[in-house]
Amino acid sequence: MKKLLALLGLVLFLFIGAGLFSVAFAQGQERQVTFTGFITGGKTNEPLPNAYIYIPKAGKGVLSAPNGYFALPVFPGDSIIFSYVGFKTQYHIIPRRLSDLTYSAVVALQEDVKTLAEVKVYPYATEQLFKEAFVSLKLPDQMERDNLARNTDPAAIMRQAATMPMGAIANHQNFVNQQFFGRESAYGRSNMTTFAFTNPFAWANFIRSVKRGDFKSKEFRSELNKAPRENMTRKDILQDGN
Repeated sequence: MKKLLALLGLVLFLFIGAGLFSVAFAQGQERQVTFTGFITGGKTNEPLPNAYIYIPKAGKGVLSAPNGYFALPVFPGDSIIFSYVGFKTQYHIIPRRLSDLTYSAVVALQEDVKTLAEVKVYPYATEQLFKEAFVSLKLPDQMERDNLARNTDPAAIMRQAATMPMGAIANHQNFVNQQFFGRESAYGRSNMTTFAFTNPFAWANFIRSVKRGDFKSKEFRSELNKAPRENMTRKDILQDGN
């Protein structure tokens, strides 16, 4: 009886050992599978070029093609990581029971939307620096404004008029004016030139000016040194411009 029990135990032990050996041998002989597919993302599922497909267990990975296609060798049970800038990282596990040597899948990544805090950018550190920059600011049409002020200056206009030669019509008009209104005209020779020194009204105005102190003011002195506008010659205007 004891020999029979021992024989049955030995047979059972051999049977269990053979089973364990067969399982271990099958695991060691797992076949490599080619994992292919496409990576898409976004609301329209557009292909994602240059997406990173990584196998942590093997320590290697590949990049997707411009059309989102990828292909890499894997083993059943491997965990695959898909990552792309602006999208959430996604994991995919290869099924353990595969009858074919190829495995395909379409991996759709989800957008990773992040809301950043508001950032206010000020061009100047202090308010005083802003005021100084605003005061010294030049307008876009500053050059045109300077040219307009320079061209409309009365002194510049007088210099232009003095240097501008007269045409045929202007010369004729000037000749006619000299004939009728000049000093050598018949009208000018028939009238006597007034002399202010013997004019009693001029003396009365002079006395009133002396009593008021007009000759002591700075404005009178500056005006006294200036020649009247109508007595200026073309040569005087050109000299002032220089």
